[in-house]
Amino acid sequence: MDNIEIIQELYRAFREKDYDAFLSISTENLEWIQNEGFPGGAVRKGAVEVIEGVFKANNNNWENFNFQIEEFLDAGSSVIVIGKYAGYNRISGKTMSAAAAHIYDLRDDKIYRFRMFADTKKIWDSIT
Repeated sequence: MDNIEIIQELYRAFREKDYDAFLSISTENLEWIQNEGFPGGAVRKGAVEVIEGVFKANNNNWENFNFQIEEFLDAGSSVIVIGKYAGYNRISGKTMSAAAAHIYDLRDDKIYRFRMFADTKKIWDSIT
């Protein structure tokens, strides 16, 4: 797989909650950086911590939480994904749509770092 195909597989794994596939394309010491101000956001270390602290947490707080991909950009050893977050907050009952960009850095066909940049105001507005 080339780098874009690896990232496409990552999004498939997210959608289908295929955590084994996520683990197979991530380094053991994966660094997952959510931008400052993102609800529940943090810097997480390790793929298992990302599964627990990001993916499972999102599924608990949101119904139909997803990232709608608009474009993949090949940047050599990095892949940039442009899109938007969407979902229905289980507590507030509000829907959300917020522009975002994801940057994945890869080495030896594995993801070793994720950086996220999102419109956190729109997300906060949907949970309050």
